[in-house]
Amino acid sequence: MATKREGDPWMSGVEYARLLPPFTINLVVREVPPSVAFYRSVLGAEVRYSDPDFAALKIADLEFMLHADHTYDEHPWYADLASDSKRGLGAELRLIGIDPDQVEARAREIGATVVKPTEEKARGREVVVADPDGYVWAVGVFI
Repeated sequence: MATKREGDPWMSGVEYARLLPPFTINLVVREVPPSVAFYRSVLGAEVRYSDPDFAALKIADLEFMLHADHTYDEHPWYADLASDSKRGLGAELRLIGIDPDQVEARAREIGATVVKPTEEKARGREVVVADPDGYVWAVGVFI
């Protein structure tokens, strides 16, 4: 696995894995820093750790991670990742409990993609935004 990190990571992968819930998300991204900026600025993520290879993030009760493409250089996906194709098509990551109006405003402020503006639905209000790699998040609140 190729790394760009200088020095030691914050903890070993084994230690971190043991801290995660039974179900979590790992998004493979072109570059970690712009993705971390999106998640921090738009979705209000707490950045637990970040380096050029990896980031550990938390939004509300969701613990998730980002890995840079280059860390997958020995994975069967690597050729597809390197092709610059669209990411995440067909998956919608849903997160309840975050004000969609605020998310939409912050997304527009930094020029992030608003896939669907905030709208009222029978169950509540939601907005759909995309991160720099095209992963789509439907964020909202119940009425």
